[in-house]
Amino acid sequence: MKRAQTDRHDDPQPQDAPKPAAPRLDPRLIGSELTPFSVLVEPGRLRSFARATGQTDPIYSDEVAARRAGHPSLPVPPTFLFCLEMDSPNPMEVYERLGIDYAKVLHGEQHFGYRRIAHAGDTLHFRPRIVDLYEKKNGALGFVVWETRVEASDGAPVADLRSVMVVRN
Repeated sequence: MKRAQTDRHDDPQPQDAPKPAAPRLDPRLIGSELTPFSVLVEPGRLRSFARATGQTDPIYSDEVAARRAGHPSLPVPPTFLFCLEMDSPNPMEVYERLGIDYAKVLHGEQHFGYRRIAHAGDTLHFRPRIVDLYEKKNGALGFVVWETRVEASDGAPVADLRSVMVVRN
């Protein structure tokens, strides 16, 4: 049996041929607002999230315990706002707007700045916008930063979310 040999000369593209340029992040899009949307906080989803994340405090799953603790209903557990943000009519909007292949995206960072507690039954309003675009390693890595203001129906701030995604070029 003959072994297949790999010869650099058999490569369909010469070694010194320029590689296609990686897409560049357009800094003119910094400050662009993405589509705002609203989400009703459902108690069943809060209970499921609490179970999935190992929340043992009954205020996150039992209405009576939540009320005894002074809440009008089940409070939104930490980080659940990230799940609600995925309820956007188009969760891929930021990547589409920037022309980024989602298969090349890595989750870099997630930050939450809480202003007040949200509860089951609240309708929350999300207002995302692109706040920074930059590259490192000579463009091999692109960074997309967006922030989302979350407000209650009365306009009071609930939280500020900040996401940093890394794009492998």
